[in-house]
Amino acid sequence: MAEVINMPRLSDTMEEGTVAKWLKNVGDKVEEGDILAEIETDKATMEFESFYEGTLLHIGIAEGDGAPVDSLLAILGEEGEDISSLLNGGNANAAEEESADEASEPESDSSESSDDTTASAEVPEGVEIVKMPRLSDTMEEGTVAAWLKNVGDTVEEGDILAEIETDKATMEFESFYSGVLLYIGIKEGESSPVDAVLAVIGPEGTDVDAVLNAKPSSGKKESSSSEAKKEAPKKEEAKESAASKPVADGQRIFVSPLAKKIAKEKGIDLSNVSGSGDNGRIVKKDVESYKPAAVAQAPKAASQAAAPASAPVILPVGEESSEEVKNSQMRKTIAKRLSESKFTAPHYYLTIEVDMGNAMASRKQINELPDTKVSFNDMVVKACAMALKKHPQVNTTWNGDTTRYNHHVHVGVAVAVDEGLVVPVVKFTEQLSLTQIGSAVKDLAGRARNKKLTPAEMDGSTFTVSNLGMFGITEFTSIINQPNSAILSVGAIVQKPVVKDGQIVVGNTMKVTLACDHRTVDGATGAQFLLTLRAYLENPVTMLA
Repeated sequence: MAEVINMPRLSDTMEEGTVAKWLKNVGDKVEEGDILAEIETDKATMEFESFYEGTLLHIGIAEGDGAPVDSLLAILGEEGEDISSLLNGGNANAAEEESADEASEPESDSSESSDDTTASAEVPEGVEIVKMPRLSDTMEEGTVAAWLKNVGDTVEEGDILAEIETDKATMEFESFYSGVLLYIGIKEGESSPVDAVLAVIGPEGTDVDAVLNAKPSSGKKESSSSEAKKEAPKKEEAKESAASKPVADGQRIFVSPLAKKIAKEKGIDLSNVSGSGDNGRIVKKDVESYKPAAVAQAPKAASQAAAPASAPVILPVGEESSEEVKNSQMRKTIAKRLSESKFTAPHYYLTIEVDMGNAMASRKQINELPDTKVSFNDMVVKACAMALKKHPQVNTTWNGDTTRYNHHVHVGVAVAVDEGLVVPVVKFTEQLSLTQIGSAVKDLAGRARNKKLTPAEMDGSTFTVSNLGMFGITEFTSIINQPNSAILSVGAIVQKPVVKDGQIVVGNTMKVTLACDHRTVDGATGAQFLLTLRAYLENPVTMLA
C-alpha cells in the first residue's frame, strides 16, 4: 500500500520548508533509513530520511520550491501502483482546508481581539520557548530518551539538546538558539504531544515562571496596520540571521549540517569556503578539501595585530583512491573451502607451551653432520606423525553417518605463495626420518612457489601443520583443512624466564595451538595428543628410537 509523505516540521518554529536537493529520483528503490531529500527550514538545512520502504512513485515538491508543513512531499509504494486517488485526494483536502480557513477567518479575528484584551504579559526579549518538535510526518508525540544538557548549562546554536524518540526512530534534536538552559519541561523517559513545552533558553537569571505563564507574542497586536504585520517578521528574520546563522558580507551562508560540524571541529571559517552544492551550498567535500590561503588578507592582519590568534589546525588532505583486482581461481578456491570448513565444522582450540631447549641442542648436533639440514618445522612434522599413530582419533575424517579412521599418516604443510596458500602433502610421514622429511618439505615448498606442484601432491592429507614462527608470530589459530579433523598452529620460539627445579632461569619456549573438529575429536582426546606431541619435542631423542 502506498505511503504519503508530507513536508515534516523539523523545528519548533518551522511553518514551511524548501527542498534544497532530492537524493532519490522517481522510480528509485528506497529503504527505511535512506536519505530522501535535504530540506531547508527557517533554521538550517537538514537531511530528511525515509521511514518507509518501497519505490519513489511521486515527488510533490521540486528542488528549490517551498511548501507549508504537511504539504504532499512524496509518495512511496510498490512499482506500478495506482496513486491517482492519493493525488486527487490530496488536492481535495487542500481545497477543503483552504475553504475552512477562509470561513474561520472572522471568528479567529474576533478571538484574536479577545486574546489581546486578556493578554497580561509577553515572553521577554531574548528568551526562547522550545517546543516538542514533530520529527516525522506521522509523529503525534515524542519521548525524551536522554537530555544532553542540564539546567544551568550554556547552550550554543547547533548543540544537541536531547535525544527524542519518535514513532519511527530515536533522533538527535539540536538547539536553534544560544543562551542558558533555564528550564526542562519534559523529563527523561517522559512523553508529551507535539508542541508541548520542551525547554526554555534565555539569559541567566530570567524568571522562568513568568515566562511559562506569559502569552507569547505572535503578531496579534500589530494587526491594527498591515504595514506593521509585514515589518515584524522582517525584523525578527534580520535579528535571527545576525544572531544564529553564518554570514559572509551580510549574506547567509548555505551549508549542510555535516559540513558545518566538520568546519567547527577543524576550526575553518565558513565565510572563506566556496560551496559546490546547489545554489552555492557548502557540503562535506568542500570543507574537507579546503586549504587556507597562504597569505592572510592585509585588513584582517591589521585588525588582529593587537590580539594574537591561535594558529589554525591544519589537517592532512588528499585524494581517496582504490582499485578492484579480479580474484584468481586459487583465491576463490581458498575462500570457498575455508568458508565451508569454518561454517560446517564446530572448531575449538587447545594451546600448550613447549620447552624447546633440548630440541635446539639436538637440531644443532644433527645439522653438524655432513649434507644434513633439519629445521624446527621438520621436527614438529615428525612429532605430529608419531603422536597421530598413538592417538588415531585425531587422524580421522567426518563422513556424516560414519567416521573414517586413517591408518596411514599424510601430513599437509601449509606454504604461503604469492596468490594465497597451498598445502603440499608429505605422504606416509610416520615412516620418514627427520632428514627425509626435511628434504621432502623443501622440495614440495619450492615447487609450490614455482607453481610446479601436481594435484596429487596436494591431495590426501590426514593432518595439517601451519607454521608462522618464522614471521615472529608467537601464537595463532588456524581453520581446519578439511577433510582433516585437526590442524596444528606453530608459533615462534621465544626466549623468556621459566621455572626449572624451583629456580627462575632463561628458557626457550614455543606455543602450539591445535584446532579440532568437535564432531570427531573430543577435548580430552585433543589434550592427550598435545601432551604426547610436547613429550616428543622436549625429548627429540625419543623420535629417533
